[in-house]
Amino acid sequence: MPNLSNRPNILFFFPDQLRFDWMGSNPDIAVRTPNLDRLEKNGVTFSKTVCPAPVCAPSRACVAAGTEYDNCPVKGNSDDYPTDRATVYSLLRDSGYHTLGCGKFDLNKGTCTSNLPAWGLDGKHHLKEWGFSDGINNEGKIDGANSGREKPQGPYLQFLEERGLRQMHLNDFSNRKGQRSTFATPLPDDAYCDNWIGQNGLDLIQSVPEGKPWFIQVNFNGPHLPLDITESMAKLYEGVDFPQPNRNDQLTPDEHLGARRNYSAMVENIDRCVGLYLDLLEKRGELDNTLIIFSSDHGEMLGDHNSWGKGKPLHPSASVPLVISGPSVQQDITHDLPTTNLDLTATFLDYAGLDIPDDMDSRSLRNLLEGTTSTHRDIVLSGLGNWRMAYDGRYKYIEGFGDTPMLFDLDTDPLENNNIIDNPGVSAHVERLKAELI
Repeated sequence: MPNLSNRPNILFFFPDQLRFDWMGSNPDIAVRTPNLDRLEKNGVTFSKTVCPAPVCAPSRACVAAGTEYDNCPVKGNSDDYPTDRATVYSLLRDSGYHTLGCGKFDLNKGTCTSNLPAWGLDGKHHLKEWGFSDGINNEGKIDGANSGREKPQGPYLQFLEERGLRQMHLNDFSNRKGQRSTFATPLPDDAYCDNWIGQNGLDLIQSVPEGKPWFIQVNFNGPHLPLDITESMAKLYEGVDFPQPNRNDQLTPDEHLGARRNYSAMVENIDRCVGLYLDLLEKRGELDNTLIIFSSDHGEMLGDHNSWGKGKPLHPSASVPLVISGPSVQQDITHDLPTTNLDLTATFLDYAGLDIPDDMDSRSLRNLLEGTTSTHRDIVLSGLGNWRMAYDGRYKYIEGFGDTPMLFDLDTDPLENNNIIDNPGVSAHVERLKAELI
């Protein structure tokens, strides 16, 4: 058994549907994320990170299992993670960590989307089987509204019921004729789901038994569609301009601008919650002994290429933020190596002093974080359904998506507008990337 006194706490922020470029450190996007900026300054930023599968359940299951999409038991949102299969959480818990989680886990997404009992009103359904010591698994935005029309089926709708706000919330969602509706929710700030999730996580940290290292995964519901924000959040980006989507003729420029303002308000609100955790760790004297990770399960097309949501191999959907800070981690470093947040699984185990199981595809980032190496992977993968993608930090090869394979050079074409698969001189890149697909 490892020496528990030498192992760091692990704080993992895992919001839903936050694209790679919607960060305050990006000068081209006017979103404000001062707490993420602080993490970047105090840690390592990976600027070319993809997720293993850009849709909720498979992406989160890949991280839980530490496997690439093709080796993961969850292939889509209609599947549940097998309760008899080990997770990174169970490995941490069994080694002595107090493992916690809150928010939208989506490890039983198939049950959630079937409107069957999935969470329990206390949010503790299946937590033990997944490897958690404690936590609150709540409904996602759409699953909550769909399942809670007659009565609450999960902890968030139960919370709203107890506050007398459930019907107000359901009416708000019913009035949104499309998920891109930008009017504000009538919910007060303290009843807004991400704020409620954030407070649940803070309370869970305060409940950790004295002397035990802890792990917590905070799964914010935002900035997933719909673009519901509170009245106070709506004021954050009044008059702020954002670039229009790439190749989109679906909405007017003002409608696109409104959508991007709301999305940014959700991102800034999550950043505000991150700041509350940093304040708590500082107050508890644990800031210097906590590995802090910020990423997302997948991105959001946000109108690019006439698309919304996720599920595509294009960068707004498949690429995500990844920032890590903590003990022994280098400061103010940005790596442009191709990276996958699948590698967080092995990184957690490495920092916990545990061996990485042979059946995991995940590779620890620890040596890269601590500066003892400057290399990691040459190529990273992503996939969903019939398509597969391989990316080396510049060239991206895609097959099974559309009528023909695709190759993009993101150095010269960052918006992925020009498929160069038939260009002269690219066959070596195609063959090299294609050979990596499982």
